Amino acid sequence: MPRQILAFALIVICGWGCSSGNSTPPTSPKGTPTTSTQPTKKYRIAVIPKGTTHEFWKSVHAGAERAAKEIGNVEVVWKGPLLENDRDGQISIVQNFVVGKVDGIVLAPLDSQALVPAVQEARDAKIPVLIFDSGLDDADSTVSYVATDNYRGGVLAGEHLGKLLEGKGGVIMLRYAVGSESTEQREKGFLDTIKQKFPDIEILSDNQYSGTTPETSLDKSQQLLAQFGDKVTGIFTVCEPNTTGMLGALEEKGLAGKVKFIGFDPSPRFLEAMREKKIHGIVLQDPVAMGYQGVKAIMRHIAGETVDKRIPTGEYLATPENMDEPEMKKLLAPEQFGE
Repeated sequence: MPRQILAFALIVICGWGCSSGNSTPPTSPKGTPTTSTQPTKKYRIAVIPKGTTHEFWKSVHAGAERAAKEIGNVEVVWKGPLLENDRDGQISIVQNFVVGKVDGIVLAPLDSQALVPAVQEARDAKIPVLIFDSGLDDADSTVSYVATDNYRGGVLAGEHLGKLLEGKGGVIMLRYAVGSESTEQREKGFLDTIKQKFPDIEILSDNQYSGTTPETSLDKSQQLLAQFGDKVTGIFTVCEPNTTGMLGALEEKGLAGKVKFIGFDPSPRFLEAMREKKIHGIVLQDPVAMGYQGVKAIMRHIAGETVDKRIPTGEYLATPENMDEPEMKKLLAPEQFGE
């Protein structure tokens, strides 16, 4: 009997000696301790923009990385098509991330319909998808939508241009690309506002698409200015590349500053142009907040928390008069990844 007691005591002592007194339990995404003795999981979140060359996406990237750093156990895997007209390329990127079994996807769809099947593949593979910047025609397959109220952004542009023109004149609105839900909403907000609040303003053109690069935008802008000539007193462009193209066309024809011009999204060139009164207003988003809120929200979902289906990030109007105010300066020159 004493030998049995001694053997039991040795087992207990060995059990104490074989466990590490310095180990701490890992935490879940919510931050609550778990009972597992495995190291904290590193979550891989794929962030897929519409493109990778424009200033806007570099700021989204900065916001996504900031959120990952704050959370701690998150790796942002940033990958998107080079150009914003490569729907097939973006679909392939989503599918590759599904095959690679990332923990979540944060996606700015190039096309509200074309990306639906790829997002459904992710859903079927139990990979949550959050949409940002531009909507998708299948909200049931997604966690949330993080974005500007793009319709209201168009309204801001329409109201400001209408006032600058004192309710009269001829206006061109240059569209972006078919299927881009975000810019379609801007276009609708602008046109509704001009038609409802400024009925004496003539819409000279509202059915032309610039394409997705500054080069194609310049070409289309040159065509429109040549077609309508002196009738053009106001212009609205709905995103960075077509604002770049239109600004170049106005400068070439000596019309920069003479035609009232409202753009959407900033760049260093646009800031200089606004100081020179070649651009009379820029509708602004908060791309850093978009990337930040996207990663934060997908991680809350993974942790089992309830996430709002719509997370707004705000919309603003910068003008030559307010561009040096602290809030506007921050939005006109947002942080970019790598800075």
